[in-house]
Amino acid sequence: MAIAMMVTLPMSQLHAQRIVVKNQEKYDKQWIHFGFLLGMNKTDFRVQRADDFYKSDSVMVLTADGQTGFNLGIISNLRINNNLDLRFVPALAFSQRNINYKMTVPVGPSTTVTKKIESTFIEFPLQIKFKSNRVNNYRFYVLGGAKYMIDLVSQAAVENDDELVKLSKNDYGYEIGFGMDLYLPLFKFAPEIKMFQGIPNVLTADPATYSTTLNSLKSRIFTVSLTFE
Repeated sequence: MAIAMMVTLPMSQLHAQRIVVKNQEKYDKQWIHFGFLLGMNKTDFRVQRADDFYKSDSVMVLTADGQTGFNLGIISNLRINNNLDLRFVPALAFSQRNINYKMTVPVGPSTTVTKKIESTFIEFPLQIKFKSNRVNNYRFYVLGGAKYMIDLVSQAAVENDDELVKLSKNDYGYEIGFGMDLYLPLFKFAPEIKMFQGIPNVLTADPATYSTTLNSLKSRIFTVSLTFE
């Protein structure tokens, strides 16, 4: 009898150790909830050079260089079913993109000219979120959707400035990503990675030297973010 009790006690303790307490058990039953997003972005261009670029007598090499910025957003999430959500995540994004021109003759002290293009976007993404079944206190997800952006500091309307590379004020495209929901005792936390690809050519036609060597610029943005809901 004593031996049986000694065997039974450790087994019961082991079983108790395997029990995982579920945080936020009623969370996924809510039809709508809100949160906020903090993120870092790397904004870049897909560059298409002008058809006669290699005939240029001033620019020898042209490259785009993505820079790091940050995002602040508000999350509105509508539950469709256990594995599907509709999300609207308006955000403010600060970003910069550089275009490097290697000139055939020196411009000042160097043959390389860098055009820094700063943007402050108001973003309006609408996303569908596909979620796995919850396992203990986490679940994985993928998302996809469309995003429209307005550049608050666009210089497209500036006239008679040969030094600018002008971009359209409006941009739109598709976005895909993935992440993992972590259910903590007081809130839900998720690290997330997304990629945005712009559809339209955002380059504004201009006779300036730095624009005539370009045929098309399309936005490409990578974002790593943390969401709190």
